Amino acid sequence: MRVLGIETSCDDTAAAVYDDRLGLLAHRLFSQIDVHQDYGGIVPELAARDHIRKLLPLVDAVLRESESAPAQMGGIAYTAGPGLIGALLVGASVGRSLAWAWGVPAVGVHHMEAHLLAPMLEERPPPVPFVALLVSGGHTLLVEVERLGRYRILGDTLDDAVGEAFDKTAKLLGLRYPGGPAIAAAAADGNPRRFRFPRPMVNRPGLDFSFSGLKTYALTTVREHGLDRQTVADIACAFQEAAVDTLVIKARRALEQGGHRRLVVAGGVGANRLLRERLGRVGKDIDAEVYFPRPEFCTDNGAMIAYAGWARLRAGERQSLAIDVHPRWALDTVPPID
Repeated sequence: MRVLGIETSCDDTAAAVYDDRLGLLAHRLFSQIDVHQDYGGIVPELAARDHIRKLLPLVDAVLRESESAPAQMGGIAYTAGPGLIGALLVGASVGRSLAWAWGVPAVGVHHMEAHLLAPMLEERPPPVPFVALLVSGGHTLLVEVERLGRYRILGDTLDDAVGEAFDKTAKLLGLRYPGGPAIAAAAADGNPRRFRFPRPMVNRPGLDFSFSGLKTYALTTVREHGLDRQTVADIACAFQEAAVDTLVIKARRALEQGGHRRLVVAGGVGANRLLRERLGRVGKDIDAEVYFPRPEFCTDNGAMIAYAGWARLRAGERQSLAIDVHPRWALDTVPPID
């Protein structure tokens, strides 16, 4: 089966073609970073308008690159949620309309399930069961994956997601959007011994997260020490260390408490080099395997949507003609893949 995947949940427009025999045939992405840069964050209306301009040219490009005709398609997958409602409606409208025009089934995909399945596109995909650490601008989750489509939330964030905390702290420090890469770059010149930020909730039982306090701690530090170049680097370093340590401690706890020996890390923050290094050490310490998608598939992309859609279409799932999106959609409520 060959599937076209469409992703428009937030500020990246993406399309891809996946074939269950040949693998990923083509994928294209247009990032809206320049569109939102001046605002220090995503403007939903601008995001939706840019998706309208960019999506169909990207679909045409991946069809040409994969040498795919509509008659070869077994289905179309699009992100149905969670995300920005205007952005979601663009992808859902285009995906559902193309499916009707081509006479093929369509399926709406859960964005975080697609992130969770992104490592399946690699040469060494993780076998189930496993624990997944999903870290992005909108979500920070620890999930137990019994099998595809059966997810149990072990830990969630009580306030800001870790990616959101990176973005807000970067804005506070006068760094560019998106905050994750900007803070990582600034932290490279920081003195790790000058400031020590708290590791929120690591001394409490459980696997939930809280990152709003780190942002407040950064604000207090800025007010006390100012924002000269070295101080920006030192605060960035301390913030990154605290955020990564918190994720690593909770991920290790999830593995040990559940007796698991496989960890999947996905989402935009999963591209962070320090996080990858620290989780790799945890894997060696407790004899666990750690799986990452390649960095380009950590951020939002069409390839993960195409793969997740293929898994659900193969199981017989079909979307009605209604264009239905879910700006809020809990991962553990998605239907199982039978």
